[in-house]
Amino acid sequence: MADKNAPLTPEEGWHCLHLFYRIDFAQWQLLSAEEQRAAKTALSELVQEIRATEKTQLLTLSVVTPKADIAFMLVTPDLQAANFFEKRLGLSLGAGILEPVYSYLSLTEESEYTTTPEQYAETLAREQNLKTGTPEFEAAMKSFAERMAHYRQERVYPTLPDWPAVCFYNMSKRRGEERNWYALPFEERRSLMGGHAKVGREFAGKVKQLITGSTGLDDAEWGVTLFARDTFQIKKIVYEMRFDKVSADYADFGEFFVGIQLPLDELFRRLQL
Repeated sequence: MADKNAPLTPEEGWHCLHLFYRIDFAQWQLLSAEEQRAAKTALSELVQEIRATEKTQLLTLSVVTPKADIAFMLVTPDLQAANFFEKRLGLSLGAGILEPVYSYLSLTEESEYTTTPEQYAETLAREQNLKTGTPEFEAAMKSFAERMAHYRQERVYPTLPDWPAVCFYNMSKRRGEERNWYALPFEERRSLMGGHAKVGREFAGKVKQLITGSTGLDDAEWGVTLFARDTFQIKKIVYEMRFDKVSADYADFGEFFVGIQLPLDELFRRLQL
């Protein structure tokens, strides 16, 4: 008989959970000072436990608008662990204290439109007149392979940055009668995504993007998490992206959530717990 608690790890990538809660302050005030301290200690210990789990990362966020008060971003390979941690986080301050207002499940993934070595070789021949077998060609191909290995690692097995400003939203490609992304030939989609990615590269060092896939896992097709050192860069990249044809003609966006990465002690003070 199969072990129902056996790890559920994907063939590729890690699970990503975005969890948003509103605090029921009326319920919180019913707790004694000792119970409140115990609750905060319980959450602190749980956060430490999660962060000590192999290949697992957890961010603690203060949500800026009244859409929510507190948020967690959890990345871990095992869906069993993700589910276990999610249930415990929701009850960590006591029953009824954290009210779920939004959540999103996705998987880290590599883009299907990533340039292949064969395509890059064609580009070198066409744009730089580099011929196969020459030292210049081999050096360019080696540099390309190193860049792609780094790109794939950051997309599929990322290390979440500690940059303070974090924005999350979901998005899908349109399937309307006039604009149907999936009715386009693959090469046209790949070309369009190449232009889309070019806009993103203009923000290198200013915005870090984590695009996670959610087809079949949640309501939209992708989750987008943006990390920056200030909100101006988040606002600017989303604005610039919307002029790109991929976004202008084919993208539908979900609700936006903005939070600030904070250590738990400051998060408790910020939330007046």
